[in-house]
Amino acid sequence: MSPIEVTVVGDRFMRPQAFVDALSRLDGAEFAFRTMELPWPDEPMEHGYAKAGLAGLKEYQGDPDAIADFVGDARILVDHLAPVTGPMLERLPRLELIAVSRGGPVNLDMAACRARGVKVVNTPGRNAPAVAEFTIGAILAETRLIREGHESLRRGEWRGDLYRSDLTGDELADLTVGVIGYGHIGTRVVRYLKVFGPRILVHDPYVPLHPEDAADSVEAVGLDELLRRSDVVTLHPRVTPETTRMINADTLARMKRGSYLINTARGPLVDYDALHDALESGRLRGAMLETFAVEPPPPEWPLLHLPNVTLTPHIAGASRRTIRLAADMVAVEVARHLKGEPPLNAC
Repeated sequence: MSPIEVTVVGDRFMRPQAFVDALSRLDGAEFAFRTMELPWPDEPMEHGYAKAGLAGLKEYQGDPDAIADFVGDARILVDHLAPVTGPMLERLPRLELIAVSRGGPVNLDMAACRARGVKVVNTPGRNAPAVAEFTIGAILAETRLIREGHESLRRGEWRGDLYRSDLTGDELADLTVGVIGYGHIGTRVVRYLKVFGPRILVHDPYVPLHPEDAADSVEAVGLDELLRRSDVVTLHPRVTPETTRMINADTLARMKRGSYLINTARGPLVDYDALHDALESGRLRGAMLETFAVEPPPPEWPLLHLPNVTLTPHIAGASRRTIRLAADMVAVEVARHLKGEPPLNAC
């Protein structure tokens, strides 16, 4: 039997060799690999969230013609960020399976894949532990004044006044944390938060509260109640028409005065102009922003220059464990496809 042709398009986070190693451990399969490494994250990807993108794709990197030429006659494409569009698929008649090592296939034209009968699988939850852990750190950076203390020392100031009772932060055990979105990441955030002992509110109209969380006094509430009661609001939904700019001037006005906003999900969830106003006016005490609608944000972007914002360059999901989990999940899906078994994570 001839080796199965597999094209792997990775990058400098999801290295092609990680997929090759995981697939090579499969029993009973022989592969002929072709690998390409894209320059992300050293070079930014395209963001269709901010402007009309390639065939409606949301996040991608790579030239479609070059990618299609490279995939060639492969039956299987293992992908992280490379785009796949309808015109590309017309040039790939042998392609059967695209395994995307992401939480969602935002770099693929899914309608075109369905129309041509190309199966698509993904790796949901592969970075959920990393993002949830990062979220806890982001909350603590705000509530325990880690960012304020750090910035002051960088300026050569000793902010001993941060120990004053009217300025110091609160322990999570004395706070209410509202978690919006209760999927792979949101559920882990709740699990990790419970160790610290805050009151936890969850809003997700599509996912019921897990019995163990309900038993631990986690409350499922409406969005208005969550905003009104929470000292910290952390965002974890997907970007959909319903959730785009769900944090806006109206919802920010309903948040508790002096509260914090944490966004380790996606930039389009937030109206950043309205958030700037809420932070500048002091209605919100602080915010932690890990993702942006345009990446990298322009240097003149006002939120970059507010003193009460912590900013990181979309790194919450980046961990070595994420790489291993994603590669192993892809290998499982490829093995199931070759055996004629249904996928675990069909898109």
